[in-house]
Amino acid sequence: MSRILKSVDYEVFGRVQGVCFRMYTEDKARKVGVVGWVKNTRQGTVTGQVQGPEEKVNEMKAWLTSVGSPSSRIDRTNFSNEKEISKLEFSGFITRY
Repeated sequence: MSRILKSVDYEVFGRVQGVCFRMYTEDKARKVGVVGWVKNTRQGTVTGQVQGPEEKVNEMKAWLTSVGSPSSRIDRTNFSNEKEISKLEFSGFITRY
């Protein structure tokens, strides 16, 4: 297990609103063991940030790219601002409104 902590921002495009995408993202993040947040945008996408050990962040990135909620359709996921961090900036994973 690497002890490198990573932070990455994400935006998911496709049919990701009205399909419980945020709830499933929050649930998956808690199971994986990462912290951060998720929210809907006015543009019809879902955006957020994930922080945690590198391999757990990578697991979350894979989920955000290809799995999502059962009735969602992910067309593409953009990741940005990926960087190493010295400590987690969040205590849990939440949905923002």
